[in-house]
Amino acid sequence: MNKIQIVSDLKGCSNIWKEVISEKSIFDSWEFRECFNKNFKRPPYFIISENKGKVNWFLPMSYIEEEGNYTHFPGETWNGKTWLEGNRIAFKNSKHKKEIFNYLKKKGIKYHLRYLIYPLLAKFNEIDETGYLFFPKQFNYDLNNYFKTFSHKSRQTLKKELCKLEEKGVSFRFNSLKDFDLMIKWNIQRYKENSYFYDSRFLNSFKDVLNFLHKNNFLWLTTILIGGEPAAIDLGCLFKNQYTILAGGTNEKFPGVAKLINIYHMRKACEEHISKVDFLCGDFSWKKLFHLTPRPLYLLSNISFSPR
Repeated sequence: MNKIQIVSDLKGCSNIWKEVISEKSIFDSWEFRECFNKNFKRPPYFIISENKGKVNWFLPMSYIEEEGNYTHFPGETWNGKTWLEGNRIAFKNSKHKKEIFNYLKKKGIKYHLRYLIYPLLAKFNEIDETGYLFFPKQFNYDLNNYFKTFSHKSRQTLKKELCKLEEKGVSFRFNSLKDFDLMIKWNIQRYKENSYFYDSRFLNSFKDVLNFLHKNNFLWLTTILIGGEPAAIDLGCLFKNQYTILAGGTNEKFPGVAKLINIYHMRKACEEHISKVDFLCGDFSWKKLFHLTPRPLYLLSNISFSPR
């Protein structure tokens, strides 16, 4: 007989998460998500269905008090959006998928679950946003093969743009923790109140992320210098042979430097035989221009919601 229980104590939630969620990406790491949970302090609400000690389905959520609804754990919402991608709902089969919806409906639970890694039932979900991936193996780990997918005109335009920067002298430094603050400064200067880092809870969460990644040797903090001056900084991590670009900032004095650092990430991934580079969601024109592989992420919601 199925047994459904609600777990809300953090220790219990941690134990269930680590038992059920396999770590396929950095977003599956409990410790990574805990960096956000400790700063947003959303009440956890984990629903787990078991039969004879075996998990049928598992839905980890957090309660968003100001909205009166639930979202995927840890509920790092700001200005109507969450940030963490690749969210998962664990279930065995289609029967258990239906049980999830039936339970939520029966209990009258309002939910707004974003960035799900896969669709559940077509009539219940829609595409939320699109993430973009680069697979080095697709090009035999050779960036020259990748550039062959561009038209001749596009290759020449890109080469000309990057040469202007390289003529000024390009150099790199890595895992210089002091560069994190400069990255944040640039990000806020560009996006102002639309920057997630404008929210102190999110900023403090990312400081904890930085420390977590550095402590566990996952950190890939890349700084490009042009003429000796910092021009672009990206915070990334290498986890399970996957390279994820988590955040970044650019110096407005150097137009086009974002393309330079992104090409660096792709070249590095080829050289290191990394399985994929995840550039995440975000409507940036260069992602489509760079012929990256789109990956839809899904929204599952039973409420009408408009960001403030």
